Amino acid sequence: MVSFLRARFRRLIIGLFSAVLLLAVLPAASAASPPSVPWTWGSNSFGELGNGNTTARTTPTAISLANIIDIHGGREHVAALRSDGTVWVWGSSQQGQLGLGDRVNRPNPTQVASLSNITAVETGHNHTLALRGDGRVFTFGLNTDGQLGDGTTVQRRTPVQVSGLTNAVAIAAGRNMSYAIRADGTVVGWGRNAEGQMGDGTTVRRLTPVRVGTLTSVVGIAGGRDHGLALRSDGTVWAWGANAYGQVGNGTTVNRTSPVQVATGVSEVIAGAHHSYALRTNGQIYAWGRNYRANLGDGTTTARRTPVTVRNITTAVSIGSGRDHGVAILADGTARAWGANLTGQLGDGSLTNRSTPVVVQGVTNAVKSGGGGQGYSVILVD
Repeated sequence: MVSFLRARFRRLIIGLFSAVLLLAVLPAASAASPPSVPWTWGSNSFGELGNGNTTARTTPTAISLANIIDIHGGREHVAALRSDGTVWVWGSSQQGQLGLGDRVNRPNPTQVASLSNITAVETGHNHTLALRGDGRVFTFGLNTDGQLGDGTTVQRRTPVQVSGLTNAVAIAAGRNMSYAIRADGTVVGWGRNAEGQMGDGTTVRRLTPVRVGTLTSVVGIAGGRDHGLALRSDGTVWAWGANAYGQVGNGTTVNRTSPVQVATGVSEVIAGAHHSYALRTNGQIYAWGRNYRANLGDGTTTARRTPVTVRNITTAVSIGSGRDHGVAILADGTARAWGANLTGQLGDGSLTNRSTPVVVQGVTNAVKSGGGGQGYSVILVD
């Protein structure tokens, strides 16, 4: 009930207040969330389940890390934020994405000692972002397209500061690009731009932040494999970038180098590899894009160029996405998952893909979906 009321309150705020006020409180709201414990399931070849081994699991289990208020899964690594502002990581470190100074995988949560006063964490495929309370953003990991934003393409195994960004209030990441919402409600991006991921009207790679289109009053941001999503304070969703599977959601398969509007009445956005999700203010979930592994949860495997509704979900309060699957937390604290399940990432005890949501086994009092990666999932449970 606490998570349900918190979600309803957030939606009310979006409808009543200006974007400037919303953005000013976003980090504080995250930090005030009830501390929780991560639960994980699915593939575990790199220790991405954080339970001390590399054995895959088809059902969820808690890991030994308490007081977590934010969590996100990359391709094969996880970043978690504790209520004391410290960052904890586990899983693959092959590209330095754990920020621990080496390329040694970690099957147990390990603190990134050089980071403090952090208010949000995010993961790309093989890089990680951390937002500090002073509005600066720190990054580490793979940097082949400049996704770390430090003006280079040099891999970083320890955190570096994003160049020229001092007033960020929210962060997001895709495969080889990154985004931030600034305190004035505008969005900046950096990294790969061959498919229009920067939304700046070009396909020129950006090694430091540039503004994404002319978007204003933005309160939410997400990155897919090669496309971006933004949520404005009026509940509209805007998208740009790669669109071969309809993941932009505007009815075409033409890449978009500038943002286009695709939905209304939304309170949260998230992106998978080639698909997108939007949590509606009525508790339903929109989905669009690639659907070859039932990613969209609409009962089919048909790609959708415009939003369709995920079946049988009417009380969602948090959504997350892995590469080809979705995970939603409902108002009663249970979890649902759909899509690809080749490594047990749906948590229903099977290895069968699901075209409509199924119950994630053994989960109660869940409060946040952290999505997942190539073949695993992570959530927070009170």
